Amino acid sequence: MASFDQAMAKQQSRDGVVAGTKAAGLAAIVTAIPTVAIGRMPWGRANLNYTAQALVISTVAGAAYFIVADKTILASARRNSFKNNEARN
Repeated sequence: MASFDQAMAKQQSRDGVVAGTKAAGLAAIVTAIPTVAIGRMPWGRANLNYTAQALVISTVAGAAYFIVADKTILASARRNSFKNNEARN
């Protein structure tokens, strides 16, 4: 039973990592386009250097990764806890 639970936990973690990576990639692309475009405008050129642009993009991508990975893992844990609860009753 313990090895089954451990295997299920590894699978749920892997699913969370995959979903988080997909979300981070999408968020980086969606954020990079307007950030780089603003960097070409006079206001952006004066206030956003390349480091600031990279910081904005990486912050959004990192946040998207952790939010989606956490939600995915919690959703599968909730789904499996309901299955286990129904099996016991």
